[in-house]
Amino acid sequence: MSDVKLISHLLRRAGFGATRDQLDEFAAKGYESTVDELFDFTKSDSRKNSSDHLIRRYHNEQSGLMGNLSPSTYWLYHMVHTDTPLQEKIALFWHHVFATGYPKLSQGKLLVDQIKMLRSLGTGKFDSLLVALSKDPAMILWLDNHDNHNGAINENYGRELLELFSMGVGNYSEEDIKECSRAFTGWTLSNTEYMLSRAERDSIWPYGRIMPFFEFKSEDHDNGEKEFLGHKGNFNGEDIIKIICQQPATARFIARHMYHFFVADEPPVPSWPYKAARDPEAIELLAEVYFKSNYDIGEMIRFLLKSEFFRDESVWYSKVKSPIDLVVSVLRLSEEVQRPQPYMVTRAQQLMWMGQQLNNPPSVEGWHQGTEWIDTGTLVERLNFATDQFGDINKPGIKSITEKIVANGGSSISPERLVEMSLDQMGITWISDDSRAELIKFATSDGGVDGTKPLDEKVRTQIANLLQMVASSSEFQRG
Repeated sequence: MSDVKLISHLLRRAGFGATRDQLDEFAAKGYESTVDELFDFTKSDSRKNSSDHLIRRYHNEQSGLMGNLSPSTYWLYHMVHTDTPLQEKIALFWHHVFATGYPKLSQGKLLVDQIKMLRSLGTGKFDSLLVALSKDPAMILWLDNHDNHNGAINENYGRELLELFSMGVGNYSEEDIKECSRAFTGWTLSNTEYMLSRAERDSIWPYGRIMPFFEFKSEDHDNGEKEFLGHKGNFNGEDIIKIICQQPATARFIARHMYHFFVADEPPVPSWPYKAARDPEAIELLAEVYFKSNYDIGEMIRFLLKSEFFRDESVWYSKVKSPIDLVVSVLRLSEEVQRPQPYMVTRAQQLMWMGQQLNNPPSVEGWHQGTEWIDTGTLVERLNFATDQFGDINKPGIKSITEKIVANGGSSISPERLVEMSLDQMGITWISDDSRAELIKFATSDGGVDGTKPLDEKVRTQIANLLQMVASSSEFQRG
């Protein structure tokens, strides 16, 4: 059982939870092998591969990506259906760090392409990821680098690259920001109008919005000598990123972000220069892997997931699930989403009401996590969503959970046994004594379940009512 509990913790943090059958399957392979399997992004992912075709067939708005909720709905669908959850979780991790939003871009395809880039490069070398980010059209527009010119610099991207994307406040000067920005002059946008004939340029192809792409304009690049973090030279953007990645401050900053996302909540990022890390030793160990692996993010995350500080029981169920973690984990359990449907927009709206609209962070800082996910309004939305899902006995996943409880419970299932089996089927491997007592009290009020009788609607509803109560527990709302 201990292996099941540990793997349950792993799959909540490195994925979106798991059913009891999945936990048993991974427990048979062992913890280390499970971690390695999560990193296998090359394995067949038939549900994900087919979903793009299904989206084009059944949901034109998710395919056209023209509305402000379209990119978040598209990504939500992929997270629910993916067979490589760690890949989506790492893209989500970087989306928290490289927060980019729809309102300024008004082009959903740009955001979808950015997430695809984060999936592709999110476990590679950090310097390669930063170069790709610096050339990403969504980021260029988001932080105005298309307005960064030789002789008239715009510092937005240079400042955030140092402050929020790599090193953190206190590890560079205002002059370093200016020199960094000079190095990124000429890193700008072009689009298809330069490649089309006059007649095509005057058309509305495609869909009235022409996609921009990265272009380096050498005539707009500042070729003068620059001094950055103690180094002098005629630096371009790649040179700046190379210097950034060599800094111990960068290793510790990225390590603290990883700890914050995967292990345990840290204070909001702006307070990091003034508040010590929760586990400084863990940060230093991760920073050591960063340099030993030549800035390999995948190796850092693999080390983290296999570390003692990640496995420690004190961090289990210690993080409040983000809205996206909650919604995706519930939808994967309820199996509501069989193919793209218009109601997926409603699910994306519910995410927003819980405080997290994908591809639309509140600021360049991204979202503050931990208990800041919870207030009187968002808590009601979280509970309503989860209980609505688990209370619907016609959803395939709820039917399956109910049938397994009755099939494995024997001829007479006591309220205590019913609670244990419900927790088990929902993948919850630990619950407080107080929560357990309340669940048993609720189950007792409905009486036990007679396993010798047909599984009728009354029994299904009785079990669904208990599943709703489990979904309302503090333990279910944590990861």
